Amino acid sequence: MCGRFNVTDDPALQALLGELGIDLALPTRSNIAPTESIAMVRRANGPELVDLRWWLTPRWARQVDQKYAMFNARAEGLETSRAFSEPFRRRRGIVPMSSFIEWRSEQGGRQPYVIETAGAALAVAAVWEQWQGDDALVESCALVTVAAAPGFQQIHNRMPLLLVGEERQRWLDVTTPLAANDALFAPAMKLPLRATPVSRQLNNARNKDTALLAATAEPIELS
Repeated sequence: MCGRFNVTDDPALQALLGELGIDLALPTRSNIAPTESIAMVRRANGPELVDLRWWLTPRWARQVDQKYAMFNARAEGLETSRAFSEPFRRRRGIVPMSSFIEWRSEQGGRQPYVIETAGAALAVAAVWEQWQGDDALVESCALVTVAAAPGFQQIHNRMPLLLVGEERQRWLDVTTPLAANDALFAPAMKLPLRATPVSRQLNNARNKDTALLAATAEPIELS
């Protein structure tokens, strides 16, 4: 799964944005949580960077709320889900991030780990939707998750769908259908990832201090 992530305005993130056709910078943010506004790249007449609410509101919903957990979309249900099937076909995007945070149960409670790859930013698959209320149009999104690659399972049994190489443009090109059994959904370690234990103060989404991302012990190399 993916319940928090971080954005660092550095050359790695700028390089990813450039590859996606975006000539803009993103401000540094840490411990970004569901329901907050996040930046997503999508393709309209050309690539565009937009801010959306991270918690997808289906267009048939009566109101914007957190009744159902819609901040992640499981890849296995994208084609059949009432909430996600149409966004999967018509409204796909990429959320650029520097790292994401995952937890595992350890002695003393839930231990957060910052997951990243050396020297590069992460392109995470997303689906988005528009919800029209009486006096407001809300655009929102969910991050797509897949079964964890074997090397990641020591941290969690799910992981965000990381897009690499030509997968990024295939995902953004909604004129070309994607099947649920497409190879890009395979539980594979597409990048060498590193899991670094960090302060448990990050368990509280209100704690946004980037200093809390400092390592509290040696990182774990995932492969």
